[in-house]
Amino acid sequence: MTFIVDSHCHLNYGDLANDLDGVLNRAAEAGVGTMLAINARLSEFNDVLSIAQSNDKIWCTVGSHPHDAVDEWGISADQLIKLASHKKVVGIGETGLDYFYEHSPRDKQKDNFIAHIEASRETGLPLIVHARDADDDCAKIMEQEMAKGQYPAVIHCFTASEAFARRSLDIGCYISLSGIVTFKSAKVLQETIKIIPLEKMLIETDAPFLSPVPMRGKSNEPSYVKHTAEFLAHHFELGYEDFAKITTDNFFKLFSKKTINLESKKNTIKQMKKAKK
Repeated sequence: MTFIVDSHCHLNYGDLANDLDGVLNRAAEAGVGTMLAINARLSEFNDVLSIAQSNDKIWCTVGSHPHDAVDEWGISADQLIKLASHKKVVGIGETGLDYFYEHSPRDKQKDNFIAHIEASRETGLPLIVHARDADDDCAKIMEQEMAKGQYPAVIHCFTASEAFARRSLDIGCYISLSGIVTFKSAKVLQETIKIIPLEKMLIETDAPFLSPVPMRGKSNEPSYVKHTAEFLAHHFELGYEDFAKITTDNFFKLFSKKTINLESKKNTIKQMKKAKK
């Protein structure tokens, strides 16, 4: 039995936080065995960590979203490294650049982005990158920083250009696909993702946002990642179990902190079997 992973969700937000037990039960029923709870504001880190500590299927990250750079500007790599020492923290971010909304000045976004990259390089924990309407600047910063020393990274909720995908892949990034890829309006994206090697692909919900077809209009949650997995398995002409295994293995390869290991995968499978009885 192969389970799937929701590699990016915000479990401390709204309906998800208020119904966490229900969210986890529905995730188990859908075959979702692991969730990565993303920290988007350092001021909310303790809330995210508390959720991760509450369940052995949940891991978390530490970071600050580019939207919040204006309020959390000046984050240091040392701050992030210290918080990332907790055994439940397995990634750095969500960080990056967002020029679509520009809730924060670009220079402050860039400063925080680089601090996150430094923390990722120092800890070896994967960088979770948000890039919207900022392809060139985002790629340049990642390339320049990669030249200073390698760090693992994933481009989350990919919707960008083929050129950005290629530049990201060229420096070793993974690329994560969300429910957006299932939208009828996403024809260009559906073509673009064909260049992504399967061994570099993850799946996510970005819950509570961006519910996939056929759940559009509802608040997103980890169980819905199954719909994205089903769509992509068909898109790449693979069986569902094969696609699930590939993306799950990719997640554990990228997020390889010693506390996420084969034993935790085995325990998750056992728990899921019990849930289905």
